[in-house]
Amino acid sequence: MKAIITVLGRDRVGIIAEVCAFLSARQINILDISQTIVQGFFNMIMIVDMGEEAAAQFEQTARDLRQLGLQSGLEIKLQHEEIFNSMHRI
Repeated sequence: MKAIITVLGRDRVGIIAEVCAFLSARQINILDISQTIVQGFFNMIMIVDMGEEAAAQFEQTARDLRQLGLQSGLEIKLQHEEIFNSMHRI
């Protein structure tokens, strides 16, 4: 199952490493990643493949990512690919 992760917050060293370590520990594969920094604000979007086992834990993973964001001063969201696409359709 594909999903979208968005990360937003003040730029600092280690943001990508933190998120990637979290995903690696849960066997979630990164398919694509894009990040920008605009006037000191970090913005990243990732397309990930959660696989069957990780997909079964989607809600828990979403909660854990939100918690990681709170601990790190970031806003981190996990969304199903279909929901993300529907929300961003013109």
